Amino acid sequence: MQEADLLLVNASQVVPVAGGRVEPIENGAVAVQDGRIADLGPTPLLRQRWHAAKILDLQGKTVVPGFVDPHTHLVYAGCRHHELEMRLAGKTYLDILEAGGGIRYTVEQTRRASHQALLESLLQRLDIFLSQGITTVEIKSGYGLDRTTELKMLEVVQEARKHAVQDLVPTFLGAHVVPTEYRDRRRAYVDLVISLLPEVRDLAEFVDVFVDEGAFTVDEARRILEAARDLGFGLKVHAEELAHTGATRLAAELGAVSADHLDLATDDDLQALKAAGTVPVLLPSVTFFLFSSHYAPARKMLDLGLPVALSTDHNPGSSPAYSQIFVATLATFLMGMTPAEVLAAITYNAARALNRHHLVGSLEPGKQADLVVLDAPSYVHLVYDLARPLVEMVLKRGEIVYRRRAFAL
Repeated sequence: MQEADLLLVNASQVVPVAGGRVEPIENGAVAVQDGRIADLGPTPLLRQRWHAAKILDLQGKTVVPGFVDPHTHLVYAGCRHHELEMRLAGKTYLDILEAGGGIRYTVEQTRRASHQALLESLLQRLDIFLSQGITTVEIKSGYGLDRTTELKMLEVVQEARKHAVQDLVPTFLGAHVVPTEYRDRRRAYVDLVISLLPEVRDLAEFVDVFVDEGAFTVDEARRILEAARDLGFGLKVHAEELAHTGATRLAAELGAVSADHLDLATDDDLQALKAAGTVPVLLPSVTFFLFSSHYAPARKMLDLGLPVALSTDHNPGSSPAYSQIFVATLATFLMGMTPAEVLAAITYNAARALNRHHLVGSLEPGKQADLVVLDAPSYVHLVYDLARPLVEMVLKRGEIVYRRRAFAL
């Protein structure tokens, strides 16, 4: 018999999501050793194979991989709740942006904020994410739009890595929108973003560009992304959110890891993503919060065999969402995804969108022991139990890092 650090036994279901497939193990168990998954399978079998000083009896519970959020803007200052009232009065996203609100308002607040203030607010948001079962988080810059603040934001993410429970994946989004002071000098701002790439090489893993009305053109994005690719960054693209620009095909052409939003993506766009192996990251909470009815064509993507991922897109203006479960619920009821598909979309496929699927996103021997224990007998309750707190416990690298109520070990 082998020795494990921890055994989770008698779970109603253990759902590995290996390779994105949802095949529950009934009466399941998981063995954890040195922060990694050592074994999993039916409880009677693992009881024969493994002994552990700590045993967690999970009768009536479900074990799933830790959730992965592949698209967030968690570093920012200020609040934009007043914009909700503007939208209720009929103002559009672009109306608010042109009135000095939107991203530019957050930029102003973030430029004024200190490193410490941004760090403290980020850690508070990450604590909420943890309570929602999110164990890996991508975090973008993009609310600085100048050298000093963009560097400050990425340095805050690096500092947060020393304190946060989650794995944090930083992305440079200097090309979020053109700042006010460069409104009549767009090329100069694109040049500035490109000039910052060598400086942020040790601070960010990915480079992203927001290609849309009111943001950057495909040609501007190409210049930035090609320069980033030459320096070894992974590429991401905000694509086809407010208007169809051709950004999806640019992402595919350049071999981007993901293309995100895709509300207005065409059939040809989807074929290009499939050919390139680019992961579509869908953000239904944005569509929901902006009172739009035009959701990304998730069903077409899935039927085509694309590995659809989901994200909160947490940001202060268009999606102040903290829960991948909430996003999964929207995707089920408003986008035609099944419970199995949304579970894969917030775990394995989301990890693919960050090049992390060899480490996290599924429960497989050798991977990090990042697990969520749900207070429910089946993973289907993720979207069946509307608004009920389901996350009972979270483990990161085999350590219990969150629990909603006491368990006897």
